[in-house]
Amino acid sequence: MMNYFELYKIPISFTPNLPEIKKQFFALSRQYHPDFFGSADEAKKKEALEISAQVNKAYKLFQSQDEIIKYVLQLHHLIEEEEKYVLPPQFLMEVMELNEAVMELDKNNLKEKTTIQQSLIQFQQEIYAPIEKIIRHYQEGITTQEELLQVKAYYYKKKYLDKISQGLHE
Repeated sequence: MMNYFELYKIPISFTPNLPEIKKQFFALSRQYHPDFFGSADEAKKKEALEISAQVNKAYKLFQSQDEIIKYVLQLHHLIEEEEKYVLPPQFLMEVMELNEAVMELDKNNLKEKTTIQQSLIQFQQEIYAPIEKIIRHYQEGITTQEELLQVKAYYYKKKYLDKISQGLHE
């Protein structure tokens, strides 16, 4: 798998520089656009098409904080597709209460809906606070495995909260 950070010539980070990513996206798009390889041999055409696809996939990934977190954790082999991550029982109890509140919600009751939304936002802030410094100050080779595992726990907790939030808006 091609490392998107290397492709874009930027350091691995949970908070990559978005203006730099955009600049690199346009440069790489021009460099590898399949239209520029019309007279090249089949191998060069295929390579340009593959790299162009990777450039686009990377750019899309870099637009989502959650996807960046997942990707960096994957680079460190700390997260796998379809992983069954076990969350702490205390967290699951709190999530279950929120989920029940959403299920029982009268969608026309704006006051109740707002209260649940505020609870979700507050909960999100509470789970983010302990890892905020790790996210902002991540340095490849310096940030510890233990810190990365804290980010992993946050990632899975946030996924739960995002599902509840989705249910609230359906």
